[in-house]
Amino acid sequence: MTTQATIALQSTQFVERMKQFRRKEMEFFNVVSDVTAEIDLGALLQKVMSEATRMLNAERATLFLNDEKTNELFSKVGLGLAATEIRLPNHLGIAGAVFTSRQTVNIPYAYADLRFNPAFDKKTGFFTRSILCVPVINKVGKIIGVTQVLNKRGGPFTAEDESRLKAFTAQVSIALENAKLFDDVQNMKNYSESMLESMSNGVITLNEDERIVTCNAAGLRILQLAPEAILKRKAEDFFTGANAWIIEKIRHVEGSGKPDVIMDAEAEFGGIRISVNLTLLPLVSTAKKKLGSMIIIDDITSEKRMKSTMSRYMDPGLADQILEGGEEVLGGKSTVATVLFSDIRGFTTLTEELGPQGTVSLLNEYFTIMVDGIQKEGGMLDKFIGDAIMAAFGVPIPHEDDEDRAVRAAIGMIRALHVWNRQRAIEGKKPVGMGIGLNTDTIVSGNIGSPKRMDYTLIGDGVNLASRLESLCKHYHASILISENTVRRLKGTYRIREVDRVQVKGKTQSVEVYEVLDYYTEETYPNLMEVVNHFRDGLALYRRREWDRAISRFDEALRLNPNEKLCGMYVERCVCFREEPPGDDWDGGWIMKTK
Repeated sequence: MTTQATIALQSTQFVERMKQFRRKEMEFFNVVSDVTAEIDLGALLQKVMSEATRMLNAERATLFLNDEKTNELFSKVGLGLAATEIRLPNHLGIAGAVFTSRQTVNIPYAYADLRFNPAFDKKTGFFTRSILCVPVINKVGKIIGVTQVLNKRGGPFTAEDESRLKAFTAQVSIALENAKLFDDVQNMKNYSESMLESMSNGVITLNEDERIVTCNAAGLRILQLAPEAILKRKAEDFFTGANAWIIEKIRHVEGSGKPDVIMDAEAEFGGIRISVNLTLLPLVSTAKKKLGSMIIIDDITSEKRMKSTMSRYMDPGLADQILEGGEEVLGGKSTVATVLFSDIRGFTTLTEELGPQGTVSLLNEYFTIMVDGIQKEGGMLDKFIGDAIMAAFGVPIPHEDDEDRAVRAAIGMIRALHVWNRQRAIEGKKPVGMGIGLNTDTIVSGNIGSPKRMDYTLIGDGVNLASRLESLCKHYHASILISENTVRRLKGTYRIREVDRVQVKGKTQSVEVYEVLDYYTEETYPNLMEVVNHFRDGLALYRRREWDRAISRFDEALRLNPNEKLCGMYVERCVCFREEPPGDDWDGGWIMKTK
């Protein structure tokens, strides 16, 4: 009986073990099936480690994947750890040893193994007793990571644990690679989307059916639409009316397979017309299959508006250079430039006669003529100061002949004023007089002001001297006065004479002042060169204190041109100095007591 009972018991135990083994295998397959169905890498790592921990009755598990770009083992989730990502070189520690050797490591007593680094335990407060680490190898025999399980409850890990963990990792290796590939693709997609969203240009993509698939934030802003108003719509239904030309360009690109660029075109979105640069690109797969097309919209409306505004202050070509140079051009810097000041003579009397409306009309007409003359020579209008104009040549973009440009501009302004005055005389209006002062010097230019209001302007002694020279025009009965600084730099030939050596108010040193006479004609200034020669001789005698001989030269000039007021002024000076000679320190100059 006992023999028969033994056989029966052994058979029953065998059946029970087979049932238990089958139950474990079915459970194993269910776990593998559940795990491999996951495509998200983070969720997959979480499932693998959770199942490995439960399956081997361990305290913790970590699945490390190899990052081929950095040669690091990383894990996005460590079950039971606070860290969400762990990274370590793929040749260090127990995990690194398994990855490089491709051999399973089963350590019953971690602290007895020299490869184990206890520093991590000290940092986390966790006590590692036993370690089972197996390589994760894909179907082509390439190692893609390692699985590490810690502290089996009830004793060290067994050979059966090794087999089960190897089988488990072998089954999930394909899912891991797929999830990692999906994660890489998702990262690339996120990167591309972030890049598109950060672009200031609008980007619209169409599929092969000409249906709008995507539109970035800049595109929605330019089009003034919400996503639902454009996405999934047919391009031919969207680009209509004033924008119908866009769909024609799209179909041309799709047909030719070549990109097309349309510069400075007009489009209308949200009832507002804007200026755009449009780039159209065909989208083609690596297999040369047509995928659709891409539209890149660059809204240049504000740039055109800025250029239009700047063109009111300077030559349009100069405005283009400033827009291209950006902040570097407008930033503060010290540079050599020629500054021009002009002012209307007797403006107060004119305003009293004309009244407010007449004064504004006069100034608008006058400024239009004068600014044209400045911009024609590449000058920059700095500002209007009442009836005065401040301009500069050499900033923000310098030229090799800025001094000549400034002189030519001044001559052109006086000539244009004479033409305008002739027209005013025909209309029964009073003529307008003006004076211009030019000086070349080192000045400081840049955006100056407060955070609420900035102006690009010029400052420095060179600017002040140009203003003083303009004021001196009244004293010397001249229309254009330039400093010796400008004369020395001139490359062209002009009819110029020195009028005086002056110490202007606010300066301690004298400066030689010259008058430009090129705007005169034989009618407006008879015997010009003979008068200039007599004046030059008279000025030299004046500075040598030969008063009578100087007066005779000036009188000869007055005989040739009775309207030569400068010579008349010097005759008065010679008479004064003959009666009360200047001191021994007199250098032939004149000190101005007023501005």
